Amino acid sequence: MNDKLLDRGISRRHLLLGLGLGATALAAGCTTGPRARILGSYDGAVQPEYGGSLSMYGPIEDGGYLIPGINPKRVDPRFFRQEVADPTGEAPGTVVIDTNNFYAYFTEPGGRAMRYGIGVGRDGFSWSGRAVMQWKRKWPRWTPPNEMIDRQPELEPYRNVGMDPGLMNPLGARALYLFQNGKDTLYRLHGTPQYWTIGTAVSSGCVRFMNHDIIDLYERVPNGAPVVVIQNGMV
Repeated sequence: MNDKLLDRGISRRHLLLGLGLGATALAAGCTTGPRARILGSYDGAVQPEYGGSLSMYGPIEDGGYLIPGINPKRVDPRFFRQEVADPTGEAPGTVVIDTNNFYAYFTEPGGRAMRYGIGVGRDGFSWSGRAVMQWKRKWPRWTPPNEMIDRQPELEPYRNVGMDPGLMNPLGARALYLFQNGKDTLYRLHGTPQYWTIGTAVSSGCVRFMNHDIIDLYERVPNGAPVVVIQNGMV
C-alpha cells in the first residue's frame, strides 16, 4: 500500500477513528492536476431543501491520501456545497467570502454561484477587500508564525521548517493564497481536518473549508482569479 495512504505510519483505521471521533488538529495560522477519486459514499440521499447530495462528502483518495467521509450529523446542512442564485453581484469567476454568514461563493454565468460553508478564524476577521488568488497549492506545508510558537511551545519542532503535508496538517488538502497589489495579504483559504467547525468562528487561522469543498473550489478557480472578502457587509 502507498505509504501516503497510511500518512507516515498512522494506520488507516486509526485515522478514520481519530477523525471520526473528533481528534483535534493544530489550529492553522495564516496547477491543477487529476481530480480526487471517490472511494465510497453514504447513500447519496438528496437533501432537496438544500439542493445537495451526501455522496459528494464520502471518502476520497487524493494525492495518495485517504480523506475520510464526513459525518453529516456534525455539519448544519445549510453549509453543504450547493448551487444557488448568486447574491453577490460580482462578475462570473469571482470568489466571494462572506465572513458574517460563514459562506464562500464562486460566481458562475447566468446569475448562479456555487456556495460553500466556511469556518472563520481570528485572522479571517482581520482583513477585507479585493485581492487576487495569486497561487494555489495541493497538500501544502504549514509553517506556524513565530508568535504562535511562542504561545504554544509544543509547536517548536515546526519553527522555520514547517509541518509536512498530511491528513492532520491544519491547512488540509489545499490552500489558496491571496495577494493585493502584488503583495501577500497573509490571508488564506484552506482545508481543515476539523470539518465540524464549519459554520463557526474558530480560535485561529483564516478561512477554512471542508477538505472536500476546498478540493472542489481549487479545481474551479484559476490563478489570478479575483477574490472579494466582506466583513460586516463591507468590502
